[in-house]
Amino acid sequence: MISGKNQIGEDLSSDSNVTFQTFDPKLNIENDTIFFEASDTEIQKATKLASDAFKIFKQVSAKKRSEFLIQISEELKLISSEITKIYCSETGLPEARCLGELGRTINQLVSFAELLKEGKYQEVSIDSPIPNRKPLPKPDLRKMLMPIGPVVVFGASNFPLAYSTAGGDSASALAAGCPVILKSHPMHAGTGELVSSAIIRAAKKTNMPNGVFSNLNSKGIEVGIKLVNSPHIKAVGFTGSLKGGRAIYDLASKRIHPIPVFAEMGSVNPVLIFPKKLKKEYAELAKQYAKSITVGSGQFCTNPGIIISFESDDFDLFIKRLVEEIEQISPSCMLHPNIYNAYNLGLEKIKQNSNVSELTHEINITDKNYPKHVISHVSAEKFMEDKSLQHEVFGPCSLIVTCQDDKEMYAVIESLEGQLTGTVIAENNDTFLTQEIIDALELKVGRIIFNGVPTGVEVCESMTHGGPYPASTDSRFTAVGINSIKRWLRPVSYQDFPQSLLPEELKNGNPLNIKRNINGFIT
Repeated sequence: MISGKNQIGEDLSSDSNVTFQTFDPKLNIENDTIFFEASDTEIQKATKLASDAFKIFKQVSAKKRSEFLIQISEELKLISSEITKIYCSETGLPEARCLGELGRTINQLVSFAELLKEGKYQEVSIDSPIPNRKPLPKPDLRKMLMPIGPVVVFGASNFPLAYSTAGGDSASALAAGCPVILKSHPMHAGTGELVSSAIIRAAKKTNMPNGVFSNLNSKGIEVGIKLVNSPHIKAVGFTGSLKGGRAIYDLASKRIHPIPVFAEMGSVNPVLIFPKKLKKEYAELAKQYAKSITVGSGQFCTNPGIIISFESDDFDLFIKRLVEEIEQISPSCMLHPNIYNAYNLGLEKIKQNSNVSELTHEINITDKNYPKHVISHVSAEKFMEDKSLQHEVFGPCSLIVTCQDDKEMYAVIESLEGQLTGTVIAENNDTFLTQEIIDALELKVGRIIFNGVPTGVEVCESMTHGGPYPASTDSRFTAVGINSIKRWLRPVSYQDFPQSLLPEELKNGNPLNIKRNINGFIT
């Protein structure tokens, strides 16, 4: 049963007079439940509770935190049918998508639980003293990564499970030993409440401190602003638009004590197609990319928004087939009227650009919130002149960019802003595929794909989901995979400490039996 209230630690609360409802985009009507936006008092209570909980939670052993994460995954399994029902009513997405995303959410929690058992994420290192060293003795130095403090996580609109309440940011922060306050996304507040209740049940069953997790509702941006400005908050995780991420980043940097913001802000994910591959497989590539562009109504941060190749008869054949393939795919419901309207506004701006030609035909879609699929075209010269053509249009569309030669392709890559992904479609021995091209692309992206599609993000240690600005605020970190835990940790060194006062991880006997770097050797 959804209450519509805020989850402040173990308690439900509804002090505010500001209310809202979620929206069913398929039925094009509001859902029944009334949600209460978090009041100033509730925000202050949640942040103070998280700060108090941190003093206890950071001392909880990795083993116990691992048990907490596993218990969350078990609680989610128990209510999967309830989650599916509310998820579908708030997003317009099909049941299969919900179950797939729920499975990913559960697997992320389990992955972090396994990481905690190994201990290597703490990067423990010990340098033994050399008291007789000349001219100065060398001290005993021991270092490990420690949790940074309470974290605010902003739920993502397009992933109500995997990037929201118990998603990657929350799971990694809790694994690190940081309490989480989730700023629930108003588009799927009901899904968020159900998942929050599972986290709280898991926290109680594993004896985690009250305040280790809270879930606050919001109708607009005010709750988020107040959370970022709270002195109790030590870091922020965000997945969403460039406008939203940059606003949060600027807020955090203007605090009396600035805090880090790890924001993933989308991307146009350029795809480079080379002649030999195009000649052999233009039809198969067109079919593959039509699906990638339209999957989930294009509501993925890794949607292939720009396709770049050389002017040729084969590229013309590819474009013609891509348009045919994409026009055969039936439109699917977008997440919310706001997203649908923003998509149409983005398309209209492209349509008004005299240098861009729309290749797909106009179609009449009568269903509300069902978008048209659009392929447009521009020359490389005009693309480089107009930076607005690099702006992400969140939905099922892509821009074709035609280059005259490899030098112009290189110039196009050089003109790109930071991206989450870059894709190379080529034969290994393609004449135009030079190391210079790969090196240029490497500087612009967090992940390079060879002969694949950018949609689909594998959750594993080798995945980087991030990239140079504006794809993310800090290209050194990933938002996906177990290494995302490093966003919520900071190094602390202990010099000449007595054994009795050292953390267990740093003691000589290695009581936790974890991997450590001792004088340069992993043991």
